[in-house]
Amino acid sequence: MENVLTLIAGHGGEGLDSSLVFEVRGALRALGAEAGAASWLSEGHACDLEFQGLDPRQADQVAARILEGWDVDVVAQKTEGRRKRLLVADMDSTMVTGETLDELADFAGLKNHIAAITARAMNGEIGFEAALRERVGLLKGLSADCLRQTWERIEFTPGAHKLVRTMVKHGATAVLVSGGFKFFTSKVREACGFHRDIANELIVEDGLLTGQVGDTIIGREAKLATLNAFAAELGITPELAVAVGDGANDLDMLRAAGLGVAFHAKPVVAAEARVRVDHGDLVTLLYAQGYADEEMVE
Repeated sequence: MENVLTLIAGHGGEGLDSSLVFEVRGALRALGAEAGAASWLSEGHACDLEFQGLDPRQADQVAARILEGWDVDVVAQKTEGRRKRLLVADMDSTMVTGETLDELADFAGLKNHIAAITARAMNGEIGFEAALRERVGLLKGLSADCLRQTWERIEFTPGAHKLVRTMVKHGATAVLVSGGFKFFTSKVREACGFHRDIANELIVEDGLLTGQVGDTIIGREAKLATLNAFAAELGITPELAVAVGDGANDLDMLRAAGLGVAFHAKPVVAAEARVRVDHGDLVTLLYAQGYADEEMVE
């Protein structure tokens, strides 16, 4: 069939009950769609419902209404081109659980102050570039060894390694693009298996942060440009890319990608993104592409 609706239960929740799936299937048919039987990608956790005769957005809306109150994410899309050939991922609060700059600021006793600026930038309340320069400027004189100590605190988001390794095994190109810093993205790239990482450069002199960043700021426009550039390099359209992020500086690349996912996102991003993951971890992006458990790489 031409479309597919994927239902994915959040980890730690009650799972995905067959009766719920049956109810969603019935609702699609009530709207005039032809809907097939459930195909389980992960028993009791993630399943596909193929359908036709109904716009994916309508299917998404009716499923979300039925599943309100359940820890289940919903992705409706065209079946053709579902499995993507390019992954472009944000780092902070996406591939890793926190904001690396906020954690770095903790060593200067400025975590709460800088985190407040970060939150405003991620919500789109202030410009990203100005906010980045302001925050980094506050860290002038901090020992560069604090970068290493910050990295020791960082935790990966559940499913981060599996997402990248599975897509790479199946032939996709994986790119990490961040408004954070190369010191951290290089480590995330190596740990997860990204092909490339693109981020800002912190200027260090005599073992101390200068309070400055490199001339080219990786912000909203640069993230979109990265998506388009790698798609062009691969000879594909952005429709065959999956992009994932949580902040306002990710919105343009999320809109451009065939599968643009707002991951546990800030309100402004969640409100505008076509696909939201509010309950699951990063493995949700694999289920959304039709990967079954047995195809995934730890």
